[in-house]
Formats: sequence, structure tokens, C-alpha cells
Amino acid sequence: MTFVRVGGVPHHVQVTGSGPVCVLSAGLGLGWFDWDPVVPLLAPHRTVIRFDRPGLGLSGHARVAPTLRGEAERILRVLDAAGLGAARATVVGHSLAGFHVEAFARLYPERTSGLVLVDSSVEERPRVRVPRGARVAATRACGAFLCAAGVPRAVGPALRRLAAPTAWAGVYGSGRVWRAALLEYMTYGDVAVELAELRRAAPLPGGVPVTVLAAYAGGSGEWLARQRRLAARLGGTFRTAAPSGHLVMRDRPADVAAAILAARF
Repeated sequence: MTFVRVGGVPHHVQVTGSGPVCVLSAGLGLGWFDWDPVVPLLAPHRTVIRFDRPGLGLSGHARVAPTLRGEAERILRVLDAAGLGAARATVVGHSLAGFHVEAFARLYPERTSGLVLVDSSVEERPRVRVPRGARVAATRACGAFLCAAGVPRAVGPALRRLAAPTAWAGVYGSGRVWRAALLEYMTYGDVAVELAELRRAAPLPGGVPVTVLAAYAGGSGEWLARQRRLAARLGGTFRTAAPSGHLVMRDRPADVAAAILAARF
């Protein structure tokens, strides 16, 4: 367990294994521990980097609201701070972090060896209606109210255990984590709009393999169709993890590991 400073904020980083580098970034409000089932499958073959974004997991408080470019740069600076400044990496993003890692690949092609999107967020026509400043201010006020009322400590760990059992559910009793998760949620639309703009301005690097791994637990198949269209748009390979809920790395860790290990170097 290591802590490195990025933008003045202590970031919790874990480095496991050896070999070519891959970075695992978890979805909205999640922590490094959500990748635990996948890491033993990767560590014999890859140097696995996991980190917590500001406010989440064990990292320090979020000082500013997230932006897409800021999150892409965060991945770069985490790699540099972990002593992997010269390495190219397969960047792996789950859910919201799919936006972040795609942006990393577009902005830092010289540092990207592969892109894997694990049940990534998809927004075909992103837009925001309420000004960002008003949403951020309201979110901070809401977070302060909830924390003052003791809501995180009272219900946070139990809600997290209900969603997906983990020995680290206690971190969700922290107001720091609730504030960060609320900020990620309320700026989701901004990040989606940023990505749509970036897609027009910066192509994905040629020759870098892209894989979209979609969860499927039965039903209409509309989510699978959207994920398949994402793979086609990015010129990538489409895979399905089934049966699986949204937390694919917990439900189908072998499928996630296989998608990562299939990326060529």
C-alpha cells in the first residue's frame, strides 16, 4: 500500500505483480478493492496498478470537481508517481472510469498499449441542462448536510455490503467518500459531453487494441446492443460477460482478466 501526491492530494495506490503494465480504474464511487478478484489472475503476467480517485477509498479529500481531462491526467501522474513514467500501459476502466481511460488513450497515445472498457458508461447524445457551477455548489451543500446529519456513518457501510459485500465497506461510513461520490454523480453529464468533444478532436492511437466487455444478466439485450455499438464506434473487439451484474470484476473476474491479457504489446 502506497500513497503518492497528485495535485497536492494523497492518492492511495497499490502495485502488484510484474510484467507489462495495466491500470485498473473503478466506477463511480468505487474503490481499489473492487478489483480484488481480478488481481491474482493478472499479477503473474502484468504489473497491476490500482488507485483511488480523490475522496474515494483511502485517498485524500477531493479538492475540485472532476473533469474528463483532469481524470485522464490523473492516470498519467499516478503512473509517473509510481515510478512507471516510461511505461506504456493497458488502461482498464469500469463504468464511469471507461470515460476516463478512453480519454487517456486519446490524449496520451504514446503511453497507451491497450484500452479495455468493462461495462463502460455509454452516452450517445450527452447534454447538461443545469449550469455546472450551480450543480457543484448544490452537491457540496447536500454532502455537508448529509454528513452533519450522520447519514454516511449510519447507513453507508450497510448499503455498500448490500450492493456488493466487501471487507472494506467501512470506508463508506466516511463523509469524505460520500462527498466524492456525489460529485462524480453530479458531474457525470459534463464528463460525457467532454468525451464527445474529445472524440471529434483526438483519434484513438492506431494499432492499439480496444476491447469492450459488456455485462449481461438476461433481459431485452438493449444494454448489450449499446455496448456493441460502442465497440464498433471505437473499432474494438466486443465481448460479453454472462451471467453478470454491473460489477463484472466481482461477478466474472476471469472474463475481465482474459480481456486484459488478450491485449497485445
